[in-house]
Amino acid sequence: MQTENRLFDDLARMANGAINTLSGVREEIESRLRERVERWLTEMDMVPREEFEAIKELAQKARAEQEDLTAKVAALEQKLAAMSVAPEAAQGPRKATAKPAAKAGPEPKAGPATRRRTTKAKPAD
Repeated sequence: MQTENRLFDDLARMANGAINTLSGVREEIESRLRERVERWLTEMDMVPREEFEAIKELAQKARAEQEDLTAKVAALEQKLAAMSVAPEAAQGPRKATAKPAAKAGPEPKAGPATRRRTTKAKPAD
């Protein structure tokens, strides 16, 4: 649409060009700012988001496996406890049995096999 006044047409073209230029400047500023931030994060030894998400996923899997193993160990401990109680319950309560006392009497005499041997000193030459 062309108006009869060229001034308005020129102003509209200038405004349109300015908007395009400003949008290009904005994109340039954003890209440079992003580069600076990425460089700063790299210098600070920050991990990229992708690596962080991967490690987070691994940690969640490890935690789930650890909880499963803890539950399995607890179940096995219960079974072991039940197995160790079961044989005692099957035998019934144990009665206290006393060993018969040794007969008191004279001590046996030492025979030739139980005598101590004494060594005689060898004569000096």
